[in-house]
Amino acid sequence: MIHFEHIRCPLHRYTFTVGPIRRWVEKECEGKVLNLFCGPTRLALNEIRNDLNPDMPADHHLDALEFLRTWNGERFNTILLDPPYAYRKSMTMYQGMICSPFRQLKDAIPACLYPGGLVITFGYHSVVMGRNRQFEPEKIALFSHGGAIHDTIATVERYVPTQLSLPLT
Repeated sequence: MIHFEHIRCPLHRYTFTVGPIRRWVEKECEGKVLNLFCGPTRLALNEIRNDLNPDMPADHHLDALEFLRTWNGERFNTILLDPPYAYRKSMTMYQGMICSPFRQLKDAIPACLYPGGLVITFGYHSVVMGRNRQFEPEKIALFSHGGAIHDTIATVERYVPTQLSLPLT
């Protein structure tokens, strides 16, 4: 069963600057966290921060897909995805910086995530990683901003691979 929450809060171009959203995401994350599109807000988590914008306070300033494909450190327990939700948003609010194709990002995530780990995605859709990538949805939060402003949807999905690959000996 999927748990659903409805939270009213203002909208801000940097999602985690909004108090109710920041508190919600800090509560939902588990263990070591990769914040793949971190923006300016430092979360009260054990997070590795990546942002394409070199002006952001981040540990890495790589394209998200490049980060995932080249990461050779320990896997993460949680991966946060809060990319610009639309091409127009990238162009008008993020100086034209465009992130990697989202489908390719989703395909690269399992290699960086522990089995049983979480992917928490913010956007306009509630189906993100999906069962074909061996993820099960657990929670959906709808952040209502009021008026004619689109709601923000956050989806919590758990990685449940059916066959764990074992190293060859």
